[in-house]
Amino acid sequence: MLQGPYGSLDRDRPLIRVPFTSFAVGTVLLPLTGFISCIFISLLYHFEDSTYTHCQVSNYLPSISAAISRVPERYIWRCCIGLHSAPRYLTTAAYFSFYYGRFAKRLPELLLSGLALLCSLAENTGLLLLTYVASTETYNVHKNGFIVFIASSLLHMLITCRLWYVIRKHYVNPEEITSYRWKVRLFVFNVGCCLAAAYFFRRHNKFCEAGIYTLFAFFEYLVVFSNMAFHMTVFWDFGSKEVIVATPPEDKRY
Repeated sequence: MLQGPYGSLDRDRPLIRVPFTSFAVGTVLLPLTGFISCIFISLLYHFEDSTYTHCQVSNYLPSISAAISRVPERYIWRCCIGLHSAPRYLTTAAYFSFYYGRFAKRLPELLLSGLALLCSLAENTGLLLLTYVASTETYNVHKNGFIVFIASSLLHMLITCRLWYVIRKHYVNPEEITSYRWKVRLFVFNVGCCLAAAYFFRRHNKFCEAGIYTLFAFFEYLVVFSNMAFHMTVFWDFGSKEVIVATPPEDKRY
């Protein structure tokens, strides 16, 4: 009998097996590391350019768009977001599968699960769009990508909180309760930071006061950090799961 280079046990063994917790941490660390690196490099090497505004008043922090639009920040950010995008799409599919298993017989929640899937896909796509089209290249495209990202992100958080409220009512799992509570806290915090950022952005453009754009940039950072933290709650949602890459089983022949 002829045998290939691998025995049946080797062939059936998973090629890659990663705990979902490690997978989630790695996925979030990519944009987090890239974001912090871009801000640091902008402040250190491109302070004047990255903090300049049309009002020409004192400003001490670059906006996110300014921090990721120069070299090498642009390439660092694009690399990190590009690498993290595939795992994000995979996590989106995993969440929909999870919701479908929980809400297969509950039509309202099942429809919300589908909407959450669409919002998550739009959020990731909007992030890729604003990442790969810098504000210094095509401003309108970059701005529209940012709007899609923020709008779909907020709606996704809201729907997710609603779905996990239902899960908390019908399932008694300490990790799921912890996940729900942190999701709600981070959603409320994210909304507050979005409102504060919008207020200071409008005030800066209207009155051109010194330091106001710095406050806008600061709350913009908090929006990003709270968004990352919200997605990090997957740590509790799929803590016992694994990401596995394996070869499909071959049919036995006699």
